[in-house]
Amino acid sequence: MKTILLVEDEFGIAAVLGSILEEEGYRVLVAANGRQALNRLAEEAVAPDLVVTDFMMPVLDGIGLARALRADPAWQDIPIIMMSAVPELTVKRDFTDYVAYLRKPFSVPLFLHRVAAILSEG
Repeated sequence: MKTILLVEDEFGIAAVLGSILEEEGYRVLVAANGRQALNRLAEEAVAPDLVVTDFMMPVLDGIGLARALRADPAWQDIPIIMMSAVPELTVKRDFTDYVAYLRKPFSVPLFLHRVAAILSEG
């Protein structure tokens, strides 16, 4: 079973996406911000297969989380999907090392397709 770390500060979005991913057979870890995500990773025995993170969050945003992941040899190869309501160019000014970008709002089929495609590559 593939594990996905879902990092989203909007409770409703996190709950819906988490449920959808679980219905698809994924194990889902949820965190409300980048700092909480790093703590969850430290608690896990095995790194997740994918990180899906929001761009704008309190405490530690998606860019801060992504940079922390890339700086740690244990997590540097985890693919990252970045999500945001802002245009992708705004995100790319600060960080480009993600495998997919989803602009909110996005469709559930598109989301699931991107997740499945990325996980099938790994």
